[in-house]
Amino acid sequence: MTHQVHAFEPPERFVAGTVGEPGDRTFFLQARGGGRVVSVALEKVQVTLLAEKLEELLTEAGRRFGVELPETSPLAIADNEPLDTPVDEEFRVGTLGLAFDVDTSTVVIEAIEAGEADAESELGGDEDDDAPIEDEDDEDDEPDDDLDRLRVRLTPEATRAFIHRARRVVAAGRPPCPLCGQPLDPAGHLCPRHNGYHR
Repeated sequence: MTHQVHAFEPPERFVAGTVGEPGDRTFFLQARGGGRVVSVALEKVQVTLLAEKLEELLTEAGRRFGVELPETSPLAIADNEPLDTPVDEEFRVGTLGLAFDVDTSTVVIEAIEAGEADAESELGGDEDDDAPIEDEDDEDDEPDDDLDRLRVRLTPEATRAFIHRARRVVAAGRPPCPLCGQPLDPAGHLCPRHNGYHR
């Protein structure tokens, strides 16, 4: 079966967003450009990890390659618009890959479809401090060759904007219980710190 690569290099817009009420939200990455909109579903923890790893990647690119990093200015880069509708899920993300392209000073994000062997989601990327941060592609990815993927290429400024919005989207969910840290439902929850009594 042939796979599709939805490439946006660069996108007009690339954001994390949700559909649904807190406690019942579905998380999406959405890319728009060239008259196309592609939305892929993923888990909340994947959005959190993606924002963290992108921040680390930018810091490392600045340290190792002298890339000028934009200052964090939430007001200047805030994208508070909802996801473009209709939100049609192309696929569910199993693996996320990150790379820094030194030649173009851009960040490459690749969201790969969950395969049958994916029991749980994971975030892949450059963990080896001695390895160059660059886009390593097809040869090492043979098991994923038949899986759909979304690939975007972002400037450091656009990456910062994505990180800022992703963190806001994750934080906009249910507030945590002050005792156990689990999310509070509007009707309260069974708190283990209260021996199962509602809070």
